[in-house]
Amino acid sequence: MLRIADKALATPVLLAPMAGITDLPFRNVVASFGAGLVVSEMVASQEMVQAKPSARGKAELGLGAESTAVQLAGCDAQWMAEAARVVADQGARIIDINMGCPAKKVVSGSGSGASGSALMRDPDHALRLIEAVVGAVDVPVTLKMRLGWDHDCLNAPELARRAEAAGVAMVTVHGRTRCQFYTGAADWLAISDIVAAVNIPVIANGDIVDTSTARKAVAQSGAAGVMIGRGARGRPWVLAEVAAAMGRGAAPLVPQGVALADLVAGHYEAMLGFYGGDLGLRVARKHLGWYMDAAGTGDRLRRAVLTARTPAVVLEHLPEAMEARAMDARAAA
Repeated sequence: MLRIADKALATPVLLAPMAGITDLPFRNVVASFGAGLVVSEMVASQEMVQAKPSARGKAELGLGAESTAVQLAGCDAQWMAEAARVVADQGARIIDINMGCPAKKVVSGSGSGASGSALMRDPDHALRLIEAVVGAVDVPVTLKMRLGWDHDCLNAPELARRAEAAGVAMVTVHGRTRCQFYTGAADWLAISDIVAAVNIPVIANGDIVDTSTARKAVAQSGAAGVMIGRGARGRPWVLAEVAAAMGRGAAPLVPQGVALADLVAGHYEAMLGFYGGDLGLRVARKHLGWYMDAAGTGDRLRRAVLTARTPAVVLEHLPEAMEARAMDARAAA
């Protein structure tokens, strides 16, 4: 059983934090099928402390749930510690530190002003942030990182060892360097060096999108579990499928036809409630597009759904738009 400090996770399959995607409505849909842990979008620590609404919204978790974590990013130990206290006081059960984001706007600061995966270029500074967060809260603290900044700086094993000594309870490693962004293939074998370096659980991340890739990632890395990001877009049940294949729980009933339309409609209405009508209509389009990718929706219906200007029109089209895969399944039978 995968444990984070004294917390046992239901499955060793986790949902990755993804900016603009893993908001509360999406996390709730994924969690409804089953996930060991769902992680919020990256939250800037200083914005969280200063109570900017955008940061508060990203961190809103349905507080008190066991299988949720808030991911914090920053470059200043004081802000990171205070943000950790804020979210812990709000009910966050686990706090994750971001040292893996490759986005230019996150890593572009110089010296101590850089955050995300740029922190891997300065392990001493990274450790000060880790120690500040661990020392500020009583809840478990985890760390997400990459293999290193580039192939001349593959220092993830060193940073993981120091993080464990500072009190970090789990490490997730994306099997690429920062300079790779998302190009090439994730190097799951390289994650085995981090597994060998520490005694805490290591989670493999990167290019894990289904049961087959999850099995290969675990076999090559020796990791205690996997984290799935982009593979869950439009397929929120995929984490439960992978967990079942790893011997943790029954395989989920993958919704098709009417059941899929009901699921998507519920997710859509949750987004409208979370963001408000106008913003929710726009934010929802990417999720609707991913669901239609999974359903095999035709071009005509796809355009109708994605260009709709009112929720009523979207909801009217969803049953037909989600029917394509069910029709294929019936034809095959």
